Amino acid sequence: MPSARRHLIRAAALVACLLLAIAALDGCATTQETAARKQAESRRILAARKHRQRAKSHDHKTHEKGSSKR
Repeated sequence: MPSARRHLIRAAALVACLLLAIAALDGCATTQETAARKQAESRRILAARKHRQRAKSHDHKTHEKGSSKR
């Protein structure tokens, strides 16, 4: 019976390795999704900042033109 027991241990070890590999792959996908979400959020923040800076610059130029007419 030692060979049957050895086969059973090998099968159990193989199943354990496969489960660990699947869990690792799932973890990578989750990490990649998180990174993609954070990158998209950063893009939105930078775009909003750029928009505010342009608006502020436009307002500043408008005030300068208005004061030079006086």
